[in-house]
Amino acid sequence: FGVVPVGFGLRAPAAVYLVGVAFTLRDLLQEWAGRAFVVIGILCGALLSFLVASPELALASGTAFLLSETSDFAVYTPLRERGRFLEAVALSNTAGLVLDSVVFLQLAFGSPEFLPGQLLGKAIMTVVALPVLALARRAVLPPRARLARM
Repeated sequence: FGVVPVGFGLRAPAAVYLVGVAFTLRDLLQEWAGRAFVVIGILCGALLSFLVASPELALASGTAFLLSETSDFAVYTPLRERGRFLEAVALSNTAGLVLDSVVFLQLAFGSPEFLPGQLLGKAIMTVVALPVLALARRAVLPPRARLARM
């Protein structure tokens, strides 16, 4: 809860880092559990937002989650089918984090005041995740996915 510094004098709502890593986790979940499981997870995540927060915050969070995770899915899936795992993670995270930030801030606060901080905080999580995924791809990808180009 509250606002946290993200660097360069920018600030963002406290969940910025957790949301930033969620996009990578969604991609990994798709690798292990499949597309249908991920779609069900996205819908459940949006529903959970409505169950645990105030109505205003739930609407902002649930809507942003639903739209951003769906865009992440839409970008990740075709790139991954071409065997481009790291590219798929980077580009899908970027699409998701931009949409999530814009939608959430507009619905929650009616203002883009925290947009630069939101984008930076979430992008940091993607930048941190990519080299970790590159080094640990044997551990993070299921055996069938390891056969595809990285």
